[in-house]
Amino acid sequence: MTQALATPKATRRRHDREIVALAVPAFGALVAEPLFVMADSAIVGHLGTAQLAGLGVASALLTTAVSVFVFLAYATTAAVARRVGAGHLQAAIRQGMDGIWLALLLGVGVIAVVLPLAPGIVDLFGASTTAAPYATTYLRISALGIPAMLIVLAATGVLRGLQNTRTPLYVAIAGFVANGALNAGLVYGAGLGIAGSAWGTVIAQCGMAAVYLTVVVRGARRHGASLRPDVGGIRASAQAGVPLLVRTLSLRAILMIATAVAAHLGDADIAAHQIVLSLWSLLAFALDAIAIAGQAIIGRHLGANDAQGAHEACRRMVQWGIAIGVVLGLLVVAARPLFLPVFTSDSMVKDAALPALLMVALSQPVCGIVFVLDGVLMGAGDGPYLAGAMVVTLAVFAPVALLVPTLGGGLTALWASMTLMMSIRMVTLWLRTRSGHWIVTGAIR
Repeated sequence: MTQALATPKATRRRHDREIVALAVPAFGALVAEPLFVMADSAIVGHLGTAQLAGLGVASALLTTAVSVFVFLAYATTAAVARRVGAGHLQAAIRQGMDGIWLALLLGVGVIAVVLPLAPGIVDLFGASTTAAPYATTYLRISALGIPAMLIVLAATGVLRGLQNTRTPLYVAIAGFVANGALNAGLVYGAGLGIAGSAWGTVIAQCGMAAVYLTVVVRGARRHGASLRPDVGGIRASAQAGVPLLVRTLSLRAILMIATAVAAHLGDADIAAHQIVLSLWSLLAFALDAIAIAGQAIIGRHLGANDAQGAHEACRRMVQWGIAIGVVLGLLVVAARPLFLPVFTSDSMVKDAALPALLMVALSQPVCGIVFVLDGVLMGAGDGPYLAGAMVVTLAVFAPVALLVPTLGGGLTALWASMTLMMSIRMVTLWLRTRSGHWIVTGAIR
């Protein structure tokens, strides 16, 4: 009887240790990424308003471009973790190399598009005549670092699949420090202005990619995995990434629709929306860290033909997601009086943001479930379902959000529609995990 009672506790403790060991470093690496943009903004901001505006346009374009290819990390994590669970380390690293080769090819393709079209892209996004030259300069130089950025994504997926999230944390911290030092030296020391900031970021990104490649290549040589590009493997990596690309584009469309609706509500509402969205994005990093742990853990269990272990890990991570969501929601409520003055002193903006922040707080437990189940299904390689579910969510969210300016309710109503969007995602993901159809064991799905 005692042993029977102790076993579930021991299982929970084991899952907790795995989740913490993977999620905490993953959170640090996730937070380090937006710090690159913040450091660039702080340095370039002292050059002038036009330069900062140009950086804002260019960095938004680059961030969007790279986020579209985040499937390089997600799909690679799941595929590598499955092979690790099956005990096929050589095949796991070989799969990771296919993802890295795909990242390089996509990066070169993006450069070929961005370099000649940079001025037109900047104009399309409405940059002013004074900011456009700076945006074009930054975009063209930074585009040279996109292959390195995509290699970092794919290599991060390799290491996550190998159950290693510490190395990405260390690389992200080192990259952030190097980026800040290089930018300061090139912008002011060398007098290169905004071009110096772009070159500093490119150099830092290439350095990060070099470190990742060194780690992966060493692992490949240790386990006898080939480093040469394999057409079939690259094609398989691309095919696995297509559904996740559809998912990501649908999510980006949701965020763009929300911003467009907020802009139609008035200046105070769009300003408040940006503040609320920035907080929502920050909270997402904490929850996404658990999702990353889920990708690695679930993939490993399924690769090891351990369906029961995958079930138990999923259940425990959902409990973590709910608990952290509740804590984050309470923190948002408690910190509202302190949070808003950091961003604005405008009473109209504060009045618009306060009730919207309450909606964000209330939705955090739902967000916790969504992020965890999203990670679980990614780890299972269930990309087609994730793509379809997100398209359905977009189809429901879009008309509801677009009706907000007509029906009234202001920013609070808009964020209520965002909560509805997350609730729809929760239902679709919960139905899938409950069905058990996502559980496909073996080294290859």
